[in-house]
Amino acid sequence: MTAMIPAPHHSRTSLIGLSRTDLAEVLAELGEKPFRVRQLWHWIYCRGARDFGVMTSLGRTLRGALSERFSVDRPAVAREQNSRDGSRKWLLRFADGNQAETVLIPEEDRGALCVSSQVGCTLTCKFCHTGTQRLVRNLTAAEIVGQMLIAKDAVGEWPTPKEDRLLSNIVLMGMGEPLFNYDAVAKALWIIMDREGLAVSRRRITLSTAGVVPMIPRVGEELGVNLAVSLHAVTDDLRDVLVPLNRKYPIAELLDACRSYPGASNARRITFEYVLLKGVNDSLADARALARLLHGIPAKINLIPFNAWPGAPFENSPPATAARFATILNDAGYSAPIRVPRGRDIMAACGQLRSASERERLSRFRARQAAGIVDDDHPADPRPADSRTLSA
Repeated sequence: MTAMIPAPHHSRTSLIGLSRTDLAEVLAELGEKPFRVRQLWHWIYCRGARDFGVMTSLGRTLRGALSERFSVDRPAVAREQNSRDGSRKWLLRFADGNQAETVLIPEEDRGALCVSSQVGCTLTCKFCHTGTQRLVRNLTAAEIVGQMLIAKDAVGEWPTPKEDRLLSNIVLMGMGEPLFNYDAVAKALWIIMDREGLAVSRRRITLSTAGVVPMIPRVGEELGVNLAVSLHAVTDDLRDVLVPLNRKYPIAELLDACRSYPGASNARRITFEYVLLKGVNDSLADARALARLLHGIPAKINLIPFNAWPGAPFENSPPATAARFATILNDAGYSAPIRVPRGRDIMAACGQLRSASERERLSRFRARQAAGIVDDDHPADPRPADSRTLSA
C-alpha cells in the first residue's frame, strides 16, 4: 500500500484528454503548425511523457511555452493496493479532491483494466457497493484516460508496445454508469483507440451498461466497442428491485435494443452479466427463463459470484447451485462461464468499488459551514440534487 500523495494543484491546464482537434487549437494559439499535433500526441500517448522537457522533437521555445501554460499531469494516486492474486487497485484523487477507483486484472499473457466513468453512481443497484455511494459527479475525458496512463506508468508499459501487452483490454465496468456520461466516455475511448497512441483495438474494449436503452445504438454506431449488459434478473418485478433503472427501461425494451445492436454477431456476442444471489435469482427456473429471454441474441452469459461488502444484504449462491445454473445455459447453447473472482481481498472484485468522495466533501463543507464560510466556490450544499435527501 502506498502513502497518500496530494493531487497536483496549479493553474496549468492538462493536455491529457484533449482530442487531436483540441490540440491543434492549443498549438495554433501558440503560433505552431498542425503537424506538431502528431508529435505531441506521440509523446503523450505512445511514449508516456510526463514532462514537456523530454519532448525533444519539439523546439525548445515550444517546450517552454507549453510548460508555462499546460501540463501532462495524471490523477494523483491516493492509495494503491495489491491483491494476493496479482490484481492491483488504485484509488485516484483528482484536482478537486474527488476520488474514484480503477483496477488492473492481469492474466498470464494479457490484462484488463477496469475503468470508472463517474465518482459514485447515479444508479442504486442493490448488489453493488458502488451503488451505495450516490453520484458526486461525472468524470472528464482526461480523468478517464488518466486511469489508463496511471496503470501504464505502474507496469512500465512505455512506449506503447504493438504486441505482448499487459494492458491489452479495457472494460468500462468500474464506478458509475458509462452511458450517463456518454460524451466524456466516447471522447476518452477515441483517444484510447487512436492507433498512433494508446492503440487499444475496439474489439478489446467492453462497455458495460445497466440498460440505458436510448444510448445503446449510439455506442454501436459511433464507437463499435463490445457491449455488456448488467441483467441480473429474468422478470421485471425482480429487476425493478435489483436494478432500479429497469423501472424506466424494462427488460423487453432492453433486449430489443440488444437484438439490434450494430455489429453484434456470433463472432462479436453481447455479454450479459448475471450476478448469482442465493435464493434470489439462482433457481433452475431462472436459468431456463434466462435462456428463453436471450433467444435470437448473439449472447455470452457471464455468471458472477456475488462479492460481499460491509452491510451487503445478499449471499453468494453455493458452488453447486452456480454449476447447475451454468449447465442449463450451456445445454441451451450459450457460453456461460462462472467468473473467477479477482481482488476480493482488497475490495477490487466486481461490485466492490467505492470511494469516500461524498463523505469527504460533506466533511469539508461542514468544516467551512462551522467557520461561517460560504462562497461561490463552496455552495451551501455540495451534493448533487438527487443525493441531498440522504443522511450523512
